[in-house]
Amino acid sequence: MTVWLHQERASVIPFGAPDQRTVFTPKHIAIEKTDGGVVAELGNPRASFAGHEMTTPWNPLHRAYFNGYALWTYLTTPFLLTLPGVVVEELSPWSEAGERWHRLRARIPTRIATHSAVQDFFFGSDLLLRRHDYYVDVAGGFAAAQRVYDYEEASGIWFSTKRRAFTRGTDDRVVEDPLMVSINLSNFRFA
Repeated sequence: MTVWLHQERASVIPFGAPDQRTVFTPKHIAIEKTDGGVVAELGNPRASFAGHEMTTPWNPLHRAYFNGYALWTYLTTPFLLTLPGVVVEELSPWSEAGERWHRLRARIPTRIATHSAVQDFFFGSDLLLRRHDYYVDVAGGFAAAQRVYDYEEASGIWFSTKRRAFTRGTDDRVVEDPLMVSINLSNFRFA
């Protein structure tokens, strides 16, 4: 996975076949051959999710788009909170896992492709992200909570190596069954 830090752009290689990659931007998704030939592409990919619910099957372009914006969001946090147009406010502290967490709510402009316009970020006393809450707009808008842990340092920046996404109850507590998404990350580097 490669994400660009100064523009919303991401790519995964391989994707679907050893010689294929994704090319994500907010307004376009493509699956390409590594030689640049286009396998499939879609302009305005967000619109292709109209009418989707949590269990609606996704095609490869849906998965590529979701993967692109989701991992771009995860790998650029907390820096994305400083982008023009992102409005952040501090909410009351949150207690979970025997800790008291700082909680920030971000209102993200629609020009940034991400899970939802409103997202909450929970930080421990060490100021590392512990949890990330959002609505999965492309899948009917269900409430999700992502646990974030096991940090690794790269070039002085700390990155979470494990992310686990669950649904969220009406009380904003994590509903631990079923596990919706499991992400393991490693080998962080800047170029």
